Amino acid sequence: MTLGQTIHSEIRDSEITALSERVSKRKYQSYLLGMRLAKLRAYKDASIRFDFPVTALVGPNGGGKTTVLGAAALIFKEIAPRRFFAKSGKYDASMKSWKVEYELWERDPKRNTSSLTTRTASYVSSKWSRDALSRKVLLFGVTRTIPASERKDLTSFIGGSFKSPNETQLSASTIEAVEKILGKEARNYLLVALRKGGVKNLYAAVSQNGDAYSEFHFGAGEASVIRIVSDIEQSPDESLILIEEIENGLHPVATERLVEYLIKVAKRKSCQIIFTTHSNYALAPLPDQAVWACAEGELTQGKLDVNSLRALTGKVEASLAIFVEDAFGEQMALAALREYRRRKGISLLGLSIHAVGGHGNAAKYAKSQNLNPAITFKAMAILDGDMRGQISHDELIVCFPGESAPESHVANAVESKLDVVAARLALNLNLPTSDQTRVAESVRERLRTNHDPHVLFEQVGNDLDFIGAAAVQRAFLTQWAEQFPEEVDAIFDPVAEYLPKEGASVPGLSEEGCEKPALVDM
Repeated sequence: MTLGQTIHSEIRDSEITALSERVSKRKYQSYLLGMRLAKLRAYKDASIRFDFPVTALVGPNGGGKTTVLGAAALIFKEIAPRRFFAKSGKYDASMKSWKVEYELWERDPKRNTSSLTTRTASYVSSKWSRDALSRKVLLFGVTRTIPASERKDLTSFIGGSFKSPNETQLSASTIEAVEKILGKEARNYLLVALRKGGVKNLYAAVSQNGDAYSEFHFGAGEASVIRIVSDIEQSPDESLILIEEIENGLHPVATERLVEYLIKVAKRKSCQIIFTTHSNYALAPLPDQAVWACAEGELTQGKLDVNSLRALTGKVEASLAIFVEDAFGEQMALAALREYRRRKGISLLGLSIHAVGGHGNAAKYAKSQNLNPAITFKAMAILDGDMRGQISHDELIVCFPGESAPESHVANAVESKLDVVAARLALNLNLPTSDQTRVAESVRERLRTNHDPHVLFEQVGNDLDFIGAAAVQRAFLTQWAEQFPEEVDAIFDPVAEYLPKEGASVPGLSEEGCEKPALVDM
């Protein structure tokens, strides 16, 4: 789990829902619905679907993100195959029999209608054979953040006497978007052309004190954002936009704002966007179905964050990786671990907890990691109580207590001992012990009337002077773990041999410099 500040997006749930429905109802003229990578580099029979118009490809270096991005571009005429899949003679003999199959919603210009179509791109006889389609494709590669002075395409602009024959102001929509992303004035930017009618251009600006400066003196992230936004605003509706390593050169906040802008573009211009990233901030505005993890030749849908992927692929030193279904599972596992440590004398050093979006992913990741001889530490899965039939101590798969949502079990367990713990619960909520009666009344009333356990703690917090739901969760989990040690033991006793003992060390980790998301003893 990522310890520290929670990332929140300004994109509303209604906007996410509307865009998802637009895809499911095929309200596009052109849309790449999905691909099957029959054989492509490390991928064999791997499939991906684009259920949301903005898709993030996340994974470790060498995990295959760019391969998927390139495969998406390959079926369109505007992108040459060698841009992503060039061959170097005998050294790339493995390209033989590469093949990608596509499912698209495509417009028929003769009938002015759109329908489902399939296409194939394959590498045969030392060249690509593809049923390429016509569609505007914008590709923003990693070279966009190379300093302007090192870019060969901009050397023609260098010179003490250069003056552009054509200066163009940024459009109003470009200015507005750039200002929101960068958090700075953007009205004084100019697009300057090398020559009239030419395709080469450079950006320039005028500072508040009147000094002029060119892109040669921009920050790499500043220039990248201006180029991306300006090109997108000038592109036709229904364009396909591909971005490599979207966070390059950007502050985390600017990265999140850029993705929010892309979601707005998907809504306003019906564009489809696919980008690669190593940043959790880039994932924050997106729904689960918009994120695909690329690792070990597999494609997995769901908001599996970057830290979780590093644990899954063994890229961190740890003692045990713990996969749970969701954010509440992270907090519940952490509360249980702290109580287990207090009584059993284990260390939390090197333990990591990761929410992976559902019981299927949690169980699958634990199994695959434990079968991978290249990963030196074990993994366990803790599923919600309604998955009790999947418990397998041999595979290190256990369940939280209860028969349904963990939130319900924790709340009901604490309620059953309110006569004992009400005062402690009040203190955990930073309330005086004199408020224990008010706390108990709120808990009992909410349990009687609540229909959605996922909002139960928020409701209790609202009753108690609007205490945040996260603080209420922690208070309940603390009391649950302390009052029901037998339930805590049932979770971790099956994996006790893999939990580090107090005072033990984990190679590559120390309490002073423990790499997140591993937990440090406190």
